[in-house]
Amino acid sequence: MSARKTISSNPMLRAGLRWTAIVGVAVLVVASIVGWFVAGTDGLWSGVLGAALGALFPIITVASLLLGNRWYGTPSFLTVSFGITMGVLLVKIVVFVVALNVVFGLPWVERLVLYGALVAAALSSLVVDVVVASRMRISGASDVALPGDEVEDDGAGNGRPRA
Repeated sequence: MSARKTISSNPMLRAGLRWTAIVGVAVLVVASIVGWFVAGTDGLWSGVLGAALGALFPIITVASLLLGNRWYGTPSFLTVSFGITMGVLLVKIVVFVVALNVVFGLPWVERLVLYGALVAAALSSLVVDVVVASRMRISGASDVALPGDEVEDDGAGNGRPRA
């Protein structure tokens, strides 16, 4: 049995997942403290809820990309990876709309604190994505064999450079 193939973007996605979770917890703490000072206990829980929702959705996106990458090296990689990513995106949109409708119906929710926490979590996730992507060194042709490279044939027509 041969070793399982991995795609070169996995380390970047794992780093993004890790840092998004860490920054999400930091945003949650800050949003809950700000919420406490702005609106008391209701503000605290609104900040926690907004930050948790705002951090959860980017984490789910990165996790779906990592899940789709598990099929790398198989003939159905693109189809499965795209299907997982698009399916998760559609489910996230529906869940987000339903969650916001439910959350805004709760009597204790402070809308401005919730909105501020959501925006802070979204912006922090964007910053994490930019920083992680800019620090990773992945060439544009990282997972392909170029002319002149020694290539292993896996029997399925997927020529891979020898490491």
